[in-house]
Parts: sequence; structure tokens; C-alpha cells
Amino acid sequence: MTVTEITEFLNAHDIKPSYQRIKVYECLINQGNHMTVESIYRELIATIPTLSKTTIYNTLKIFEDHHILNVINLNGNEMRYDLILDEHGHFQCKICQEIFDFPIQEPRIQIEQINGFKIEERNVFLKGICKDCLEKQ
Repeated sequence: MTVTEITEFLNAHDIKPSYQRIKVYECLINQGNHMTVESIYRELIATIPTLSKTTIYNTLKIFEDHHILNVINLNGNEMRYDLILDEHGHFQCKICQEIFDFPIQEPRIQIEQINGFKIEERNVFLKGICKDCLEKQ
């Protein structure tokens, strides 16, 4: 996406397209999904010397509130940010820590057993060893 396209996209989602917001979104697009605040900060600090991690956190929160990204909570303490909004699962390699997306169909959950509940979020998160790390062993 170009800067103009990102600006239009943010405007279309009622987000004021500040320079920092445009650069954070552009970073997520160019560097791939599953970035952390720290990785976004390291990527952008040379371009925006006045950038703070607080600005990144606030920007990502705005993006989440406007439903243009998903937050992935790994191990209860590591937040990653994902631009893929379609339902999909995540696999994290225990060796290289890389996170991979995979498509999912309707999970085999007995939804009727939780009748009367309002489901607002569904996540499929798997851990193991990725193909590349297995080949290196």
C-alpha cells in the first residue's frame, strides 16, 4: 500500500491519519504480521527520532478499537499485532519463536454446550517445532 492508500484507508475507518499512525501501519504491512511494539519501535526510530513506545501502544490500541488489526496474546505477556482479520490460527515454533498463520475451518467445539453465552472472540494457537527447525535438527 502507498502512503496515499494508507491515508485513505485510515480515513475510511475514522482514524486521523497522523504521520506516526501512517508509518506504524506501513511498518506492519511491510515487515509482516506478528510484530511486537519493540520490533515496530526498532524499525521506525531511525525514521522518526521523536517516536516513543507510548505512541506506538496508543496507535495500536486505536487500530484495534477500529477493528483494523488483531492483537495476539502469547503466553499471557507477549502481545503481537496481526493485520490479517480473517479467522485463522497461529503456530509458534518453540525454537525460533517465529509465528505462522494457518487457515482454519469451523473448529470442532460443541457450541451448544455453552448455550446462552455470547462468544466475542475465538482463537486457535498451537506450539511446536516448525518445519525449518525440524530440518536443522
